[in-house]
Amino acid sequence: MEVNQECPGNLKRQLEKLFDASLRSTVPDKPRVKPVITTSPLDRSGDYQCNNAMGLWSMIKGKDSQFKGPPAVGEALLNNLPTSEMVDSISCSVTGPGFVNVVLSTKWMAKSIANMLIEGIDTWAPTPPVKRALVDFSSPNIAKEMHVGHLRPTVLGDTLARMLEFSKVEVLRRNHVGDWGTQFGMLIEYLFEKFPDTDSVTETAIGDLQSFYRKSKSKFDLDPDFKEKAQKAVVRLQGGDPIYRKAWAKICEISRTEFSKVYQRLQIELEEKGESFYNPYIANVIGELDSKGLIEESEGARVIFLQGFKIPLIVVKSDGGFNYASTDLTAFWYRLNEEKADWIIYVTDFSQKQHFDMFFKAARKAGWLPESDKAYPRVDHVDFGLVNGEDRKRFRTRSSDVVRLVDLLDEAKTRSKTALIERGKDKEWTPEELDQTAEAVGYGAVKYADLKGNRTTGYTFDFDAMLSDKGNTAVYLLYAHARICSIIRKSGKDIDELKKTVELVLDHPEERALGLHLLRFAETVEEACTTLLPNVLCLYLYSLSERFTSFYSIHQVNGSPEEASRLLLCEATAIVMRKCFHLLGITPVYKM
Repeated sequence: MEVNQECPGNLKRQLEKLFDASLRSTVPDKPRVKPVITTSPLDRSGDYQCNNAMGLWSMIKGKDSQFKGPPAVGEALLNNLPTSEMVDSISCSVTGPGFVNVVLSTKWMAKSIANMLIEGIDTWAPTPPVKRALVDFSSPNIAKEMHVGHLRPTVLGDTLARMLEFSKVEVLRRNHVGDWGTQFGMLIEYLFEKFPDTDSVTETAIGDLQSFYRKSKSKFDLDPDFKEKAQKAVVRLQGGDPIYRKAWAKICEISRTEFSKVYQRLQIELEEKGESFYNPYIANVIGELDSKGLIEESEGARVIFLQGFKIPLIVVKSDGGFNYASTDLTAFWYRLNEEKADWIIYVTDFSQKQHFDMFFKAARKAGWLPESDKAYPRVDHVDFGLVNGEDRKRFRTRSSDVVRLVDLLDEAKTRSKTALIERGKDKEWTPEELDQTAEAVGYGAVKYADLKGNRTTGYTFDFDAMLSDKGNTAVYLLYAHARICSIIRKSGKDIDELKKTVELVLDHPEERALGLHLLRFAETVEEACTTLLPNVLCLYLYSLSERFTSFYSIHQVNGSPEEASRLLLCEATAIVMRKCFHLLGITPVYKM
């Protein structure tokens, strides 16, 4: 029999459908068993592998089974595999304790790549079991400039959002800025002292936000009278005093202007819903938790005791005020009930892990979430390590200040431009082309260096390593893409016409290896989304460029008898690379 294939881009999903049918034929009287499909190790004679035989044998041995061991089960699984043009059944085999080695049909592989070229890369998008996701990322504090510490949550969150959006998930990109803390009392009072006429306050007048914050904090710490005024200012602000609200709004406006400059450079879109947005909802949410018997009195505060934690989750402070837990629980309630998010993803550093673990557990205790952390609605904390300097300590300037993100991006662009000029590109390109390329390469290098490692560990910020044109760097990958575009450009052929008239073939081992890696794109994006690990996609992209290099170093493209087919293979590689760049937030370049 034949099985209807509904996952044109995901090889693993297509093979799972085939082996699901085989499993039901092999053990029809057993509960439905999920197919276990993996990519084959390099030392195995296959492209993929079905690893169900041993598990099945443990279920059926000693029960009048017709099989004599796992290898026999593997043979049955292979023999019961439905007919499919996807599988080269003659080349498939069973090895070891029943591993079914699956060899894909080379002709089918070529046909699948050709279909993508005509129908578009979006046909290879995975389809996760979620319709609407909310990604909470970046989240700087108002009145503080964005620094290197904001790089990771901003870049990681954007890439996760992009991958989900590619997977046809509606993504709510949320910037949960700190805009309602007690620090606003001192900021507002300091603003009044420096600018009695707040209507005249501008971004230029305030100047360096970080400096403005430090000066107000210093006065708060050293001047008792100022401290008292600042504390009263908080009460007036939270009580709705129009003068204080107006000053608060001015500070927020100036901060947003600064944030937007960074987001514009990084090509990142966010919708702000800061702490202040959820303030009107807090009392009702606390009331709901109280009505469910979750809140208890403890040392004057109102708390939720959670099993497995030595300290309670404080939801109302002893002075009657609200805190981070109050706001985060309320934001979570709002996102589930008002914004109808199926999956909520928080991107913050590892130091906040306990806070999130506690409030997630409180949400489960309240019945807002299912008991299983993999069921939907679902919540995940995407934690990450720190960005370190060469001394392996937190990355700072020589004066021990945190590095402003805008300065870091300026430096990346400047160094990139210098490298391009040293290669003589200023004589080949217009000033606009030079500037745009320097920006794409510089910013791309910073992003890729952040994304390519496992996010749970920190990394050392090193401009020289980031901007190297060798190894696993954005510069190397952008150069590889530009070289492919150059090959296509120099051919003088109409690629769109070739897509319609030429049959793509994968006759040589290097062509087939490159084609197979292209076809693994969809499952790679799905894995990166499921595990919330963008480095999975980075590794795929780097491996893709390496496989193309292996192919191109052996096989001539332009002027060869196979030129037309190989140009299509080049085009497919460039398309997949560009989609990877897009998902990573990197702008491709076409000349280098």
